[in-house]
Amino acid sequence: MSIHTDLFRLDGKVAFVTGALYGIGYAIAKGLSEAGATIVFNGLDQESVSKAEETYRSEGIDARGYVFDVTDEDAVNAGVAQIQEEVGDVHVLVNNAGIIKRIPMTEMSAEEWRQVIDVDLTGPFIVAKAVIPTMIKNGGGKIINICSMMSELGRETVSAYAAAKGGLKMLTRNIASEYGEHNIQCNGLGPGYIATPQTAPLRERQEDGSRHPFDQFIIAKTPAARWGTPEDLVGPAVFLSTPASDFINGHVLYADGGILAYIGKQP
Repeated sequence: MSIHTDLFRLDGKVAFVTGALYGIGYAIAKGLSEAGATIVFNGLDQESVSKAEETYRSEGIDARGYVFDVTDEDAVNAGVAQIQEEVGDVHVLVNNAGIIKRIPMTEMSAEEWRQVIDVDLTGPFIVAKAVIPTMIKNGGGKIINICSMMSELGRETVSAYAAAKGGLKMLTRNIASEYGEHNIQCNGLGPGYIATPQTAPLRERQEDGSRHPFDQFIIAKTPAARWGTPEDLVGPAVFLSTPASDFINGHVLYADGGILAYIGKQP
């Protein structure tokens, strides 16, 4: 086996990336495809799924999209069964679908709290539960949960998100503990602050040419002195999906430019 090729290949494998319509999920799915995997993904409506399929095709990727909500257990079970019938058994699951609501805790309703917890924590539980039995039958598999620096840190206005991502870190460890003997590796991938269209307003130059205050904050807190890109997550995701990581389980790999290691500059 060549350490430069075989260990990092996914030929003949099916990778299911939830919510991989754009952004981080799309970049990871594209990277897994380039490593040889067949890509499947899901979205909430046919229009967005079809649009994403066109985007994949424009990149030369024959990805299949399915319409279902990761928080709906019956829909997930039916969707996974359809994937297995039409594409094949899932060998790699990336639990990428997620939401955030930036609301001060005392102003957040219980309904808003439950929505974030449902998508960001219960969703990965439901989807993982749907694919694990087939992984056991096939002798193993890979599960990657997209965690966050909020799996470790708190911050204003993200109480539900931090609670969900902290819980997802522990779900990751528990799946590894419970199913590691079946050659299932479940690890987390924790992005730092990533430059996406959603964060673009936070990186726009001010009228006087200065950085946006939040942009200044992130640059100052990141030893790499830059925002990450979705492509910065591809290598770690491929690593955690392939035989290169067969003895790594229950770990969260933070691709954050060093933020979690850094106390910050002295004023």
